[in-house]
Amino acid sequence: MDDNLLFAIATIILGLLIAGLARGIVRWLEKFAETTETKWDDIIVAAIGTPVQVGIIAVSVYIALKFPGVVPAQYAWIISDKILNSIYILIGTWIIASLVQDIITIYGHALAEQTEGDWDDRLVEFLELAARYIIWFAGIMLILVNLEINITPFLAGAGIAGLAFALAAQDIISNFFGGAIITMDKPFKVGDRVKIDTYYGDIVNIGPRSTRLKTLDYQIVTIPNNKITSSYIVNYAEPDVKLRITIPVSVAYGTDPGKVKQILREIAADVIKNTDYVLEEPAPTVFFQEFADSSLKFILYVWGRKYNLPDEIKDAINIRIAARFVAEGIEIPFPQMEVRLKKE
Repeated sequence: MDDNLLFAIATIILGLLIAGLARGIVRWLEKFAETTETKWDDIIVAAIGTPVQVGIIAVSVYIALKFPGVVPAQYAWIISDKILNSIYILIGTWIIASLVQDIITIYGHALAEQTEGDWDDRLVEFLELAARYIIWFAGIMLILVNLEINITPFLAGAGIAGLAFALAAQDIISNFFGGAIITMDKPFKVGDRVKIDTYYGDIVNIGPRSTRLKTLDYQIVTIPNNKITSSYIVNYAEPDVKLRITIPVSVAYGTDPGKVKQILREIAADVIKNTDYVLEEPAPTVFFQEFADSSLKFILYVWGRKYNLPDEIKDAINIRIAARFVAEGIEIPFPQMEVRLKKE
């Protein structure tokens, strides 16, 4: 066997031994990194560990092939400096891609866990994927430039593909950034009762593309995030969960307004005392609103303990109003029409 071939085999074996030694060192560094509080050492060791080992083997193979007579003349391009530089670029791209991906994964998910929605978790996953593809694309382009391959068609194709993707994903991207704006601006959170345009209900999910609202009829309405950011939003849970309830009351002409106001105050006090629906503070208020066509109109304002109790509050108060007015002989007017027939 030719001496150069033996040297080549020995070089490869030496490279494998060095790679094995490097693997042992990396494992020790990984265990040491686990004992520290910072995550940076874990990230760095994970990023350089495998690429360095592969790089040692690749370089040893390249050096082995450089021995005279090992590679036939027609394949001499395999041992050119361009190939070695390409190996370096490949290993460097691998390390950078792993480093960036691990940084986004560890610190991105740590930040995402501090929020209630899951859109930011999906954003982190998107950034992981985007960073990986962008870095590898750049690395491959550098390798092609190093090999003196014209990359203009690749860049043109990538530009056209990117434009087509941007046009196709315009609505998705708009909704995605709408979700980001909702999370940062926080007009509502999961569990809040809101009114968005004509939809009224409780927020059950804030996603990267859409927000889901459960109506009082237990139907799920999915609203694109870009629609929400351009809509008027009423949040009944902010700044706190209490809600003012308006109770309109009408009585017949001839009724003493002062007596009506006193009765309504007593009814409000009874509801506060005997139910868990109405707050004592702010105090209920009664106003004599107007002289209508066929009635005297009053308004009773009470403050509900929570925004999701308006029907219970109205029911409790109206039942008491009906019973009390009957007991007090107060007439509740209703629309009437008088028809006169003229006899000729």
